Amino acid sequence: MLDRRRFLELSLPVLASQACSTMTEPAVEPPQPNVLFLGVDDLNTWLGCMGSNPQSRTPNIDRLATRSVVFHNAHCQAPICGPSRASLMSGYLPSTTGIYGQIQDKDLRTASPETGATPFLPEWFGQNGYHTMAVGKLFHQHAPEGAFVESGGRVAGFGPRPPQRMQWDRRGTSTDWGPFPETDEEMPDFRTAEWAVERLQREYDKPFFLGAGFLRPHVPWHVPKKWFDMFPPDTLRMPPYQPGDQDDVPEISRRLHALPMMPTADWAIESGQWKAIVQAYLACVAFVDAQIGKVLDALAASPHADSTYVVLWGDHGYHIGEKNRFAKHSLWEEATRTPLLIAGPGIAPGVTRKPAGLIDLYPTLLDLCCLPMNPSNEGHSLRPVLNDPAAADWPHVALTTYGRNNHGVRDERHRYIRYEDGAEELYDHEDDIHEWNNIAGNPTHKEIRDRLAAHLPEVNARWSEKSVYDYNQYLTEHRKRNL
Repeated sequence: MLDRRRFLELSLPVLASQACSTMTEPAVEPPQPNVLFLGVDDLNTWLGCMGSNPQSRTPNIDRLATRSVVFHNAHCQAPICGPSRASLMSGYLPSTTGIYGQIQDKDLRTASPETGATPFLPEWFGQNGYHTMAVGKLFHQHAPEGAFVESGGRVAGFGPRPPQRMQWDRRGTSTDWGPFPETDEEMPDFRTAEWAVERLQREYDKPFFLGAGFLRPHVPWHVPKKWFDMFPPDTLRMPPYQPGDQDDVPEISRRLHALPMMPTADWAIESGQWKAIVQAYLACVAFVDAQIGKVLDALAASPHADSTYVVLWGDHGYHIGEKNRFAKHSLWEEATRTPLLIAGPGIAPGVTRKPAGLIDLYPTLLDLCCLPMNPSNEGHSLRPVLNDPAAADWPHVALTTYGRNNHGVRDERHRYIRYEDGAEELYDHEDDIHEWNNIAGNPTHKEIRDRLAAHLPEVNARWSEKSVYDYNQYLTEHRKRNL
């Protein structure tokens, strides 16, 4: 249970950096901290507060950013929904569990010895006195049975969808774009926001952990027309793209990242669809920002406003034409980097470029809420960075894994990638933010490669038989070879 004296310290910014103390018990005890846990599917960094796309319109998330520490260098542990969320919720790296691909929620507890032996993040809160609630997509579907005390469920799939595909009709992907349906009320995210708003209007006799998982901007990129109208195509600028960008990457990189069922930037340019895709993605982000805004407004109007930590995260990024692709599924920056904002008692607003991983959220929230730490967690509490966004002594990197023994390592300046056959990529973000120039073959960078390679996992578990991945024939064959 929570040490209330420590929460008092967290409630006072001047003492926010201190651990639980032995200060005198106050005459009136402050409330225990709550957690509002907001996950967004396939959200890249196209937010106003992150500056990646000045055309984005996200006033509600930007408002949250004004009282948050905004992590500009946060990364997923797998650039696919299922394994990313399994890692976040379990506190284990994909390389430890063997969960490299999509997985059903019902299989998570039996997918690996690790996920069967330790409580998931919301369960840890529940076992330590919290009332846990969830709605929408938080794990891969919604949540394993019993993970939350109270569940609002999730509408299956990623609809609604028009009777026929509008622009893109390939097997193996839900990718499509265009205005649909008529009203916001028809969108599952609208109902997710309503459920969360209602729960925030209640009073509780114990602290709560409330998770809300939003679907957009996951494909298909369909939202009502009014959101598209916010972004006239003729006013839009396209993301940076360099033809031939992948000429200097290893062959295994090209094979691993190939997604023949998805559009390419070359196709989008030739067909004249790139602006329409950018418009659709921006429209979906604007729509989900509005739903998140309702939840944030409800929190602000509630008696829980001053005693609640708010965490907003995306499960991975998304290429919108960069690297000649419209997809996640890569070890490059656009697919691994994702928004992460943390606000709440004792947290002063700020911006940090220290590397962070979604796997760090489990220990961070336990730390902030003064709960016992889970010794199995492989992430690191972000409290030192929350206390000091410059955190000169922050020694950690962000590690992303895509299939067995393919890893990306990100520090403040560099991205290093090593594949199962030993092939490498290295990018220097100080002068190559688009990762167009692979400098791994330059012998002058050996020290950098060696330093980053030291963070690669020592364990590369075999694929869990409960973890499947049917989007890419190469990866399917790769999985079978390594079972």
